[in-house]
Amino acid sequence: MKPLRLTMRAFGPYAGCQTIDFTRMGANGLYLISGDTGAGKTTIFDAVAFALFGETSGKDREPKTLRSHFAGPQTKTAVTLEFVHAGKVYTVERNPAYDRPALRGTGIVEQKADVCLTMPDASVISGVKDVSPKIESILGVSYQQFTQTAMIAQGKFRDLLLSKPKERQEIFRRIFNTDIYRRIQERIGAQYRELKNSIENEYGQVSRHAASIH
Repeated sequence: MKPLRLTMRAFGPYAGCQTIDFTRMGANGLYLISGDTGAGKTTIFDAVAFALFGETSGKDREPKTLRSHFAGPQTKTAVTLEFVHAGKVYTVERNPAYDRPALRGTGIVEQKADVCLTMPDASVISGVKDVSPKIESILGVSYQQFTQTAMIAQGKFRDLLLSKPKERQEIFRRIFNTDIYRRIQERIGAQYRELKNSIENEYGQVSRHAASIH
């Protein structure tokens, strides 16, 4: 997955609209995001993770805290991420649940969390229950696997190193799409066991025939 454009509205420290155009950084796909503490590096990571999975890049922050404290009461909090994967372009727009003034009358109402995903063929999938699993199937990784590999939050790389071997194997298998090699290995293993059983049966028959000869 390669990000193309990220737009944050009333998100984190941004009261208005802030867009990051990753296409201006070249086509190599390797970006360095640097800055002083508090400069907003984590906000970018949170926005990407939230757009894709509805979660932040670190478990110490919750989606309901993502709305900017500086945003106007009528400004919608949302993140839009345009990204390319396997040569196809997708656009996902997601907003967290948050409290806002009622559009009619007075009082405070809850803006419910919502998300829509625009597919390469321009079809649109809406709703958290449908979009989130679709994102996982497109990228081939879950939220946990994404934050352990593609975008590792500060201090979290150790979690990947200390994860169980089977967990690491599953993560890397899905990332590098090595299913075909696993299937080849399983098929060869099945053929080996079948041939071994056949040879053992042949040896057994030879031994029995040899024992019957006087």
